[in-house]
Amino acid sequence: MLSAEDFESSLDSVREAAADPIKGIFGPDSLTWRVDREAAVFLGGGRALLLQLAHPWVAAAVSEHSRTFADPVGRFHRTFNITFTMVFGSLDQALAAGRRLHRRHAVVTGILPQAAGRFEAGSAYSANEVSALRWVHATLVETALQTHDLILPALTDSEREQYWAEAKLYAALFGVRPTDLPADWTSFTAYTEAMSRSDILAVSPAARDIAEQIFSGSATGLRIPRWYRALTAHLLPERLAQEFGLEFGEREQRSMNRALTWIRRIYPRLPMRLRAVGPYQEALARLQGDKPPDLAVRWLNRLWIGRPMME
Repeated sequence: MLSAEDFESSLDSVREAAADPIKGIFGPDSLTWRVDREAAVFLGGGRALLLQLAHPWVAAAVSEHSRTFADPVGRFHRTFNITFTMVFGSLDQALAAGRRLHRRHAVVTGILPQAAGRFEAGSAYSANEVSALRWVHATLVETALQTHDLILPALTDSEREQYWAEAKLYAALFGVRPTDLPADWTSFTAYTEAMSRSDILAVSPAARDIAEQIFSGSATGLRIPRWYRALTAHLLPERLAQEFGLEFGEREQRSMNRALTWIRRIYPRLPMRLRAVGPYQEALARLQGDKPPDLAVRWLNRLWIGRPMME
């Protein structure tokens, strides 16, 4: 369990390594800004979500503590208000977002109702436990690069190393110290591959139920396109895709390939004002000394984080 003192110590390391009080943790020269500004990264949203749910602690926490089904859009907005503020906010905004997340996680504790993988029924779980935080962070990092490279020119090996070095600073906002993380990108990929094969990840009944409600559209009222379901299945480790009941036959592959052909053709030609998420554009305005972001950016922010400006 991550204590408040250890968490604040982690934030001290972020403060020391941050680019600048105004630029925030990373700043415009970082690979984190370059990758995470792209709306295309959300093509991997389903993958990241299911990888997280495959950890029985995460599935139980979402099932028992989250308002995902009562307010799915609000849940989306609250999540990305925090994560985008960590990445694109000023230093003070990023640290405050980290503290909000830590406080929210502090009350997410419970007992597993059923056995799953190596975890026995009746065992305790906590959202502020380092191994669980490390896995959630890993799903975000790996999926961001995987989907970026799916649509845009792939990062080089040295750029991947840089992105991972920056990602370790991002992890510190969750309270995960560098010593709790793989040392380099090669070690990171070895960690994620080992996790995908291990019995730490096991799709519980709660995880399957959450995934079914989201991907069927019953939780959100939005019908998930066949091609997106197929893409999610394709991006997941085969074992987990099967445990979640996601099909990926010839029909699904054709549907995915058609969609990707159009996205790869159109997306790179879009102007950055359309490609980049609202919080990135708000951050650029902040660096230019502008007053609050213009109406277009405020509208984009409402789309991505449910409010006109980052907190």
